[in-house]
Amino acid sequence: MKNAHTSPNAARGPADHEVRDQIVTAATEHFSLYGYEKTTVSDLAKAIGFSKAYIYKFFESKQAIGEMICSQCLREIENDVKAAIDAAEGPPEKLRRMFKTIVESSLRLFFQDRKLYEIAASAAGERWPATVAYEERIRNLLQDIVQQGRLSGDFERKTPLDETTKAIFLVIRPFLHPLILQYNFDYTEVAPAQLSSLVLRSLSP
Repeated sequence: MKNAHTSPNAARGPADHEVRDQIVTAATEHFSLYGYEKTTVSDLAKAIGFSKAYIYKFFESKQAIGEMICSQCLREIENDVKAAIDAAEGPPEKLRRMFKTIVESSLRLFFQDRKLYEIAASAAGERWPATVAYEERIRNLLQDIVQQGRLSGDFERKTPLDETTKAIFLVIRPFLHPLILQYNFDYTEVAPAQLSSLVLRSLSP
């Protein structure tokens, strides 16, 4: 599939959110039954009861619909992570909660439905804007924790902040990226605690 880098909100025609939401809801159900890759916009139009041309008034491509669905799933993970971080006391515990929640939420949302997983896999493999933006937001959350830890004296300050953040992100990325996560099922129960402990030891002042 051609990777047309469109934003999750890209649309043609009227910005009628109710109709757009209706299309996304129907598309989610249809993709869940038949899969993302095997479904065409024509198939989707027939299933929803709209014309193909009408759907194109709101979404410029199947990928644009897939991005909307993917973006919603990623926002759920991000909200779970934020809630876990906010509920934790102190930067070290925030980091532990972040690792744990990313793995748990990613597993739940990406693999509870194998058909919908195809959308996440396509998005990650082709670097759709929704996934690029999601990873950037996760890195920003991680950087905030590292910065807080430096200010509180829990973490070392010698290594440049951006270098530290990128390194920690690379540690967690195999459990964040859907294409890689599927090859790490055997480690998902122990990885969050072991990896976060390793990172915290490396961050000690």
